[in-house]
Amino acid sequence: MAILLFVVFLILLVINVPIAIGLAMSAVIVLAASSEIPLVMLPQKMFAAMDSFPLMAAPFFILAGKLMEHGGISERLVQFANSLVGRIRGGLAHVSIIACMFFAAVSGSATATTAAVGGIMIPAMVRAGYDRPFSTAVQSVAGTTGILIPPSVPMVLYGVSAGASISTLFLAGIVPGILVGLSLMAAAYLMSRSRGYRTDDQKVSLREIGRRFVRSFPAIFMPVIILGGIYSGLFTPTEASVVAVVYGLVVGVFVYKELDLNKLRGIFVSSAETTSVILLMIGTAALFGMVLTREQVPQSVAEWLASANLSSIEVLLLVNLLLLLVGTFMEVIAAIIILTPILLPVVTGIGVDPIHFGVIMITNLAIGLITPPVGLSLYVGSQVGGVRFEKLVRAVFPFLWIMIVDVLLVTFVPGLTLIGD
Repeated sequence: MAILLFVVFLILLVINVPIAIGLAMSAVIVLAASSEIPLVMLPQKMFAAMDSFPLMAAPFFILAGKLMEHGGISERLVQFANSLVGRIRGGLAHVSIIACMFFAAVSGSATATTAAVGGIMIPAMVRAGYDRPFSTAVQSVAGTTGILIPPSVPMVLYGVSAGASISTLFLAGIVPGILVGLSLMAAAYLMSRSRGYRTDDQKVSLREIGRRFVRSFPAIFMPVIILGGIYSGLFTPTEASVVAVVYGLVVGVFVYKELDLNKLRGIFVSSAETTSVILLMIGTAALFGMVLTREQVPQSVAEWLASANLSSIEVLLLVNLLLLLVGTFMEVIAAIIILTPILLPVVTGIGVDPIHFGVIMITNLAIGLITPPVGLSLYVGSQVGGVRFEKLVRAVFPFLWIMIVDVLLVTFVPGLTLIGD
């Protein structure tokens, strides 16, 4: 039955059936064929999967990210980042990466980060003499920090799927997110130097740096409030997501004065649409997971690996390879929901901490965001930058190798993620 489940699911994916529908249909077909479980239980299973207090953090973080995305913070963050790193070789590339890291700590979304900062930075880089594919590639790759640097919606979903602490996951993602950002800056510096891209010749005074910091401070302070509140014990991650929404509304409406009723209406509708897709996927994935559990697929995979006498290093390399492969054709959220119950018993069986594995999984899937054929950040970057998809893929390729090195570091240096232990 497990083979039938995966065959049906893959066939549905090939014919472009939405993943959530594919998960439900494949599970229902297998359960109907076995006739061991009453189909009336399926809706109950779906609603039980969505009835989770920690899961409430996801829609609120999505809403908070959209409020800040449309609330006028991207331009202010870019100006502040430019005052910090604009004079380094390849300065505007570094500005893009730093601005994305700041924005990632606000939005928790890779595509939102790419779109918001890219709309400002790609035209600026082209005007400064950077070629358009390189400019768009930098933005697309830097946007992936959106799912690593907390608050991160994929981390919330992994925490719910794995039964792991979301606040600990947020803490674990900080160093890997910064590591990815710094490695991308190093790659951008070397590529800018080899191509002769100039620095920003405009000298910024300390007074101007201070002024730009003050303008961007409300945006920069948001993750401080969220993470500080969580780790000081003032509120839980779910409560922090609500605080983030209130803070985003106050900043967007009263401080930056960029949000009006029309914008807010669009933001609420867009957030509801995104949330509904995620919740539907979680509900249908619960059916899929029920079949996997009934057929003892996670245990079978773990037993097969144990019988193969593989070392822990070999197992982790295989898991990384699988995650990289899955990331090329499946969305991050779907991959987390489907693969967590299968792979978590395998890696915990060789002594890997669930928090550490969560960061490994999300870092791998971040690479999938810039890898065809799915590559959501590539499609967003292609639209924002006005670059053909094929050209953008070639321009992204050098950064891809850097991120694979980052994945290996995160995998085999647990201290990068388990800083709270």
